[in-house]
Amino acid sequence: MNKVKILTNGLIKENPSLRLVLGTCPTLAVTTLAVNGLGMGLAATFVLICSNVVISLLRKVIPDKVRLPAYITVIAAFVTVLQMLVKAYMPSLDAALGIYLPLIVVNCIILGRAEMFASKHNPFESALDGIGMGLGFTLTLLLMGSIREILGAGSIFGVRIIPEAVDSMTVFITPPGGFFVFGVLMALVIFIENKTNNRIERKIGCEGCPSASICGGSCEKVPAKKDAAKEGGEA
Repeated sequence: MNKVKILTNGLIKENPSLRLVLGTCPTLAVTTLAVNGLGMGLAATFVLICSNVVISLLRKVIPDKVRLPAYITVIAAFVTVLQMLVKAYMPSLDAALGIYLPLIVVNCIILGRAEMFASKHNPFESALDGIGMGLGFTLTLLLMGSIREILGAGSIFGVRIIPEAVDSMTVFITPPGGFFVFGVLMALVIFIENKTNNRIERKIGCEGCPSASICGGSCEKVPAKKDAAKEGGEA
């Protein structure tokens, strides 16, 4: 595969938050401040890279029937290491991120990349995928956090940039403000895709389903059986 394409896919075309709409909970919850968004993004990127590489190395060893529990175990190991480091060296960030730091274990972005990419590619390509997806996630959280902090608190990274005489729009540091900024950024990415003719038509089917190997494509056969039964009844 094209190494540059793997690395840049997660920035806009397959941005995990704005295009694939994964990891929405931490995206909305921790981005009240730019530093929180940056911290969460870098933490998720660390776990993404490490878990992708390890899962890629073990992809031929892990039995197919227990691959998801195995992936979660690998991810949980790196999250535990990360949490210990953050608690020891960055207690303020640990307090700010709260429960969302250990919940990286079940982050859909990390588990999804393990299932869809790392389990099918070599360690180097998996590391590039982790870096690209992690950067896309980090940039989204940093941008959202910056916008919400500037408009809602009049500061950026704790530094006041809007005079105190100007009233801040505190709604932006509340959940409704987070949804509003998230929606605007998603619309902006779609607008850029349309303008650059890079819009991807995403189809739901067995090709993109991570469970296709388990069900054997039976999902697509169900409608056909129903139609056949209906035609038989009408006859």
